[in-house]
Amino acid sequence: MRKLEPALTSVANPRVKGWAKLSERKHRQREGRFKLEGVHLVAEALAAGWPLECVVFDEGAGIPPELVQFAEREEAQGNGPLWIPASPDVIAKCSETETPQPVFAVALRVERKAEQLFRGEGGPVVVLDGVQDPGNVGTIIRSAAASGASAVVLGKGTADLYNAKTLRSTMGALFSIPVMEADLPQLLPEAKARGIPLFGTSLKATESCYACDLSGSPWLLLGNEGAGLSPEVMELVDRPIIIPMTGRTESLNVAMAATVLLFEAQRQRLVRLRHPSFPSS
Repeated sequence: MRKLEPALTSVANPRVKGWAKLSERKHRQREGRFKLEGVHLVAEALAAGWPLECVVFDEGAGIPPELVQFAEREEAQGNGPLWIPASPDVIAKCSETETPQPVFAVALRVERKAEQLFRGEGGPVVVLDGVQDPGNVGTIIRSAAASGASAVVLGKGTADLYNAKTLRSTMGALFSIPVMEADLPQLLPEAKARGIPLFGTSLKATESCYACDLSGSPWLLLGNEGAGLSPEVMELVDRPIIIPMTGRTESLNVAMAATVLLFEAQRQRLVRLRHPSFPSS
């Protein structure tokens, strides 16, 4: 096993104070760093090769068994994050949950370029306009990754990607699909100019999502939990669509709606692969 950093035992340590501040969005944005809490998220980040500054673990329990392989791999390669034992008090100081996990990591933000959205390769691009609930945003990212989407774009008013609740809800999907923030009134006209179809969900729409060709790389726009797409964004939508519901309910949760659309798009792509003459609309 690699040589470890000296154990941190004081919550007054400047390093510890710096990590604790990452619970606040302004510090995450200023420093370009964020925290990952728990074995699963840290393991997913390590497996994906995401840039980590350090992995901090309970000194009494040692490196979690699920992470030992990554520590040994990095020792053999001579790179990777620092592995730092710490007291339970230090871990609790840096935790955002009532029951602190035995490990957390400090990760670096990875900036994505908007140009990669216009490649027209793979599945759809999911665009979120003011989706405020971190759990919804995280679930949509997870569904996007699971269904083969190309990317997820977070517009103004959308929950912070690096919020602890958002990260937990992604279940590590953040590390397998590009996610970026963008100014939608600036980004969407450029997409339209490049011939990319913009589908937007709306309860006032009359066109069923099942009657649309989602098999290529369209952009799927979803709005705020209560208000839907903003008027500014709705004006840019090419085709307003609705998910037909034969039961007795008015609407779906935005994360559920996104999941329905994403897996319908996946179904159509798979059908087209088997049957190239699959009709488009």
